[in-house]
Amino acid sequence: MAQVDKNKLDWYVLGRVLRLAWPYRAVFIVTGILAVVLAPLATMRPYLIQVMVDDYIFNNDIPGLTKIVMLIFGLLIIESICRYVFTYSSGWLGQSVIRDLRVRVFKHINSLRLSYFDKTPIGTSTTRTINDIETINNVFSQGMITIIADILTILVVLGIMFITSWRLTLICLTTMPLLIVASYIFKEKVKKSFQRVRAEIARMNAFLQERITGMRILQIFNVEREEMDKFKKINREYTQANLDSILYYAIFYPVVEIISAASLGLMVWWGAKNSLVENGVTLGALVAFPIYLNMLFRPIRMLADRFNTLQMGLVASERVFNVIDRTDKIEDNGTIQADRLKADVKFEDVWFAYTARDYVLKDINFSIAPGETLAIVGSTGSGKTTIINILNRFYEIQKGRILIDGVDIRDYDLVSLRRRVALVLQDVFLFSGTVLENITLLDKDISREQVVEAAKMIGAHQFIDKLPGGYDYKVMERGATLSMGQRQLISFVRALVFNPDILILDEATSSIDPESEAVIQFAIETLIAKRTSIIIAHRLSTIRHANNILVLDKGEVKEFGPHEELLKIDNGRYKELYEMQFLEPAE
Repeated sequence: MAQVDKNKLDWYVLGRVLRLAWPYRAVFIVTGILAVVLAPLATMRPYLIQVMVDDYIFNNDIPGLTKIVMLIFGLLIIESICRYVFTYSSGWLGQSVIRDLRVRVFKHINSLRLSYFDKTPIGTSTTRTINDIETINNVFSQGMITIIADILTILVVLGIMFITSWRLTLICLTTMPLLIVASYIFKEKVKKSFQRVRAEIARMNAFLQERITGMRILQIFNVEREEMDKFKKINREYTQANLDSILYYAIFYPVVEIISAASLGLMVWWGAKNSLVENGVTLGALVAFPIYLNMLFRPIRMLADRFNTLQMGLVASERVFNVIDRTDKIEDNGTIQADRLKADVKFEDVWFAYTARDYVLKDINFSIAPGETLAIVGSTGSGKTTIINILNRFYEIQKGRILIDGVDIRDYDLVSLRRRVALVLQDVFLFSGTVLENITLLDKDISREQVVEAAKMIGAHQFIDKLPGGYDYKVMERGATLSMGQRQLISFVRALVFNPDILILDEATSSIDPESEAVIQFAIETLIAKRTSIIIAHRLSTIRHANNILVLDKGEVKEFGPHEELLKIDNGRYKELYEMQFLEPAE
C-alpha cells in the first residue's frame, strides 16, 4: 500500500513539475517532436550501410556507392542539427523553468512568518532554493524527454533488427535479462546513494552557514578544533555518499560493456556455425548488426542512470514544493492603504503564543496617542520584543485586536502598513554594498540628497563623509568594518529617510559605548520628534522623556503611566527596576 501511495506521489509531483513548463510549452512541444524524430533518424545510418554493402559494393556500382555515401553524410548533418537543437532546447527549457521557480520560492519564503525561520536552519532554505532547484533542471535536460527519446530509439532499433533477421536478433538478445537485472540493481543502489548525497549536502550547508555566521563566538571560546572535528565527520559522510554512487557507476558500466561484448560474440559464433545466407542474413546485415547492437545497448545503459536522475529530480521537487505549499505565511487580505497615519495605537485584550497555548503575552491593553512616546520595560523574557513583532505583523495574535487609527491592523494592506512603521533593532544588519544602498535599500524614490539631509539631522553625516568614498563606501557583510555606534547611526538614517509615522526602537542603545551614547541619544530625539514612538530599553536613563512607560512582567501588564507617577508606587515593579540601576551603584 505504501509503495502504491509512493508511486501516486511520484506521478503527482511529476505532473506539477511538467506544469511548470506551461509558459514554455512551444519549446516543450518542439523538444518532444525532436525526440520522436531522432529515434528513426539515428537508425537510418546502419540501414544505409547495410544497403551500401549489399547493393553497391558487391555490384561494384561506384556511382550508386557515391550517392549512398553522400546520402549518409547528409543524413549525419541533419541528425547532428536535430541533436544540437534537441540538447539545447531541453537544456534551455530546464534553465527557464528553474529560473522562474527560484523567483517563486524566494518570493514565497519572503512572505512566510518569522516562525518558519525560527524553526528552519538558513542552510536548509539555501539548499532548497539553490541545490534542489538546480536538480529539478535535470528532469527536463536529462530526465523525462530524454527517457522518451531513449525508449523510442530502443523500440525502433529492435524493430529493424527483427525485420532484418529475427533469428540473429534473438541470439543477440539472450544476454538481455542479465542487462535488465544489472540495470535494476544499479538504479536502486544509485537512488539510495543519491538520496544520501542530497541529505548530506543539506546538512553540510546548514552546518557551514551556522558556523561561519558564528565564527566570532567560536574564536572567542577557542572551540575551532571541536568544530573542525564535527565538520570532518560531516565531510567524511558526504564524501562516502558520493564514493558509493561512484562505486556503483564503476561496476555497472564495465558490466554493461561485458554483456554487450557477449552479445556481439554470440552473433559471431552463431554466424560462423550457421550459414547466414541460407538463413536470409546478408553480409550487409552482418556489418550493420554490431552498429545496431551498440545503438541498442547505449540507451539501455543510460536509461538506468536517467531514471535515477528523474527520481532525484522528483525528490528535489518534492522538497521544493513542500516549501511552496507551506501555509504559515502572513495573510495579506487587507484592502485599506496606510498612505498616511495619525498613528493612534491601541492594544485591546491581546493574547499571543509562539506555540499553541503557551502564551507569551496575556491580555495586553494599552494605548499610545498620536505623537506620543511609549517606553516598554521589563526583565528578559517579559514579552517586550514580542509586542513590536506583532505590531509589525511578523507574527499573528491569537486573541484580541491591535488598532491603528481605529482600524484593525489586519485590515490594512500589509506592504503599505509596514512602510509607515520603522523598526531599529539592537543588532543592526547591514548588507554587502555601499552606505547609500544600505540606507535606501535600493528604493529609487529616495534620492542621495534626501539621504544626506537625513544624515545631517541625525548627526551621522560627519562620520559617513569621512569614510573612503563617503556614501559610496563599500560596507562589508553585516557591517564588519564599522563600529557598533556607526552601524546604529546608519540604521537611524535608514529609518528617517523612509519618513515613518510609527517608530520603534528595540534596545537601540544597549550595546553603545558611553562616548557614542550622546550622539545616539540626539539621533533618537530627532527621530521620535512628532512621531508616535515605542522604545524598548534596559537603560532607564534613556526613556525618562517618554510620555508613558509600560511595565511588563511574564507577559502581563503590571504598570502603566509616566515616569514620575510610577516611581511613587510603593513596591512597584518599575520602582524596583529603577532602584536596581541607579541606587545600588550609588551606594
